[in-house]
Amino acid sequence: MRDVTQPKDKWSAGDAYEPYVGRWSRKVAAEFVDWLDAAKGAHWLDVGCGTGALVEAILDRAAPEQVVGIDPSEGYLDFARSRLRDARVAFRIGDARALPIDDGTCGLAVAGLVLNFVREPARALAEMRRAVHPGGIVAVYVWDYAGEMQLMRRFWEAAAAIDPVARELDEGRRFPICKPEPLRALFTEAGLRDVRDRAIDVPTVFHDFDDYWSPFLGGQGPAPGYCVSLPETKREALREKLSAELPAAPDGSIALTARAFAVRGVRPS
Repeated sequence: MRDVTQPKDKWSAGDAYEPYVGRWSRKVAAEFVDWLDAAKGAHWLDVGCGTGALVEAILDRAAPEQVVGIDPSEGYLDFARSRLRDARVAFRIGDARALPIDDGTCGLAVAGLVLNFVREPARALAEMRRAVHPGGIVAVYVWDYAGEMQLMRRFWEAAAAIDPVARELDEGRRFPICKPEPLRALFTEAGLRDVRDRAIDVPTVFHDFDDYWSPFLGGQGPAPGYCVSLPETKREALREKLSAELPAAPDGSIALTARAFAVRGVRPS
């Protein structure tokens, strides 16, 4: 039997991550940055910047003076550097639990689709709070794995019907903090004030079934990692089940929705 007690999520290949989540994260990132409504010329810190979706939104929409992106994956940082050649941006290798940033040097510390993957999320939030100056903003967004992140929800429901092991790997079960109430509680416990949250829904329209299915073969993240670990017969059974159950339009396109929960708080003076 496969060991599911310690899932090992793979994060290394930016070109495989982009068609799976990156393209949808960019849509959420744009709304997230607009919601923060930061003053122009701010110093931003992006914790777990990955392939640069959130950094790109900050550059495009917030007129920052500087953005520092930190991530533990050199592969993702290389991908981000290749896409975002801007003098205002610096990418650094680092751990969310021990940020290589001086105290109080940023106006905003943000993290997109990251907090649930950090082994000690409370410690990561404490580090983000430390990095911003008094009155600075700490904000994150995460997928609504257990609810309306439909491309993943559909996948795991189909997988669990075929393979009971899949239930233990489902992000909806693994990440109970990915809901407004526990997220707000984490922010409050981190000593942040004026804590607010909102849902961000974006359309995820796939051209056809292959556009939906192919990213699961890239191995980046829990669902694709599980998918590529399956024996060929089970993977084909999963493919057929999804193909039969996803809501395809007459032209073959598949329209789903991705919901993220965003939370923000302020470091007290």
